[in-house]
Amino acid sequence: MGSDVAMNTTALLTLLQARRGRILDDTAALVNCESPSEDLEATAVCAEMVAELGNELLGVTANWYTAQGRPHLIWRCGGPTRVLLIGHCDTVWPSGTLARWPFSVEENRATGPGVFDMKAGLAQMFHGLSVLDDLTGVTVIVTTDEEIGSPTSRAVIEGLATGARAALVLEASLDGALKTVRKGASLYRLAIDGKAAHAGLEPEFGVNATVEAAHQILAIAEMGDAAAGTTVTPTIVRSGRTTNTVPDHAEIAVDVRAADRSDQFRVDRAMRALRPVVPGARLELDADVNRPPLTSEASAELFAVAASLADDMGLAPLRGVAAGGGSDGNFTAGVGVRTLDGLGAVGAHAHAEGEWASVADMPDRAALLAALVAAIRNGA
Repeated sequence: MGSDVAMNTTALLTLLQARRGRILDDTAALVNCESPSEDLEATAVCAEMVAELGNELLGVTANWYTAQGRPHLIWRCGGPTRVLLIGHCDTVWPSGTLARWPFSVEENRATGPGVFDMKAGLAQMFHGLSVLDDLTGVTVIVTTDEEIGSPTSRAVIEGLATGARAALVLEASLDGALKTVRKGASLYRLAIDGKAAHAGLEPEFGVNATVEAAHQILAIAEMGDAAAGTTVTPTIVRSGRTTNTVPDHAEIAVDVRAADRSDQFRVDRAMRALRPVVPGARLELDADVNRPPLTSEASAELFAVAASLADDMGLAPLRGVAAGGGSDGNFTAGVGVRTLDGLGAVGAHAHAEGEWASVADMPDRAALLAALVAAIRNGA
């Protein structure tokens, strides 16, 4: 590693444990700046706060990348990217949530909207990097659209990752475990057009979009493969306008998760092959094969390095788990880059009322990240 501090994992841990209060304060400030993904103004305000924090702790000024009015932040710490660190500052919580659920700390738990996913992880990341003497080859990106599928940041993330030695994702852990496997995710919207008619007087002149939707839902539900770890789930269904009218339009949203890329594409082909059952009905499919899988092959080497470093620091043994949800780490794994996810906060209940992050683990995970970055820069 590039310095005596980086060489000594115990010293890294000591430095960051002394900063626990500052890490917590920065986490609180970020949580208190609400940033729902759909609110461009709110996410821009939060991005300003993240930029100030990152600029201060990294000693490098963020580059602002804006797409479709949405800002993303990139810090390049010099030289070609060897290690890419990825985070996001958008959350699933609507503006105004803080009024009924303010940030607070009780014993070891910091709670508030977005604290676990993933504003504590951002504070840990910046503080962890700040104790390294040499950040050459380190690039950091913080986005504002991860919670809605990363539509404007995906290409940027993939471009930054290509050619890197590793990508480290600061998403929250899963019960303290790092995420070594993530399923790929696809999203579909199936629109069904029929023909309206009076439900009581002449229903036979209509084309019932609700009935067609029922046929399609049953067909879609059969596309999953439990043995392969592939789930195909019709989720949102909308149809009809009044109780006395044959529905002329319906929509079905479908969530697909697949552990294997080939099975993800099998489902995609099956979705595109759907045909109407009710005479006169028409189908239109909006398809998004959104995230490729993050496989164990992509994470195994980095997890082994992280586990060894945690042992050197005297931290609890690291565990690796498979996670059903997707992250931007799926994109980096998809372009062939070693990827390790779940390096952010320790806590629980992401996206749920009462989500919390462990205060005691904040400096420990920041130190682990710092040591891992230094190890990768040094050839791990």
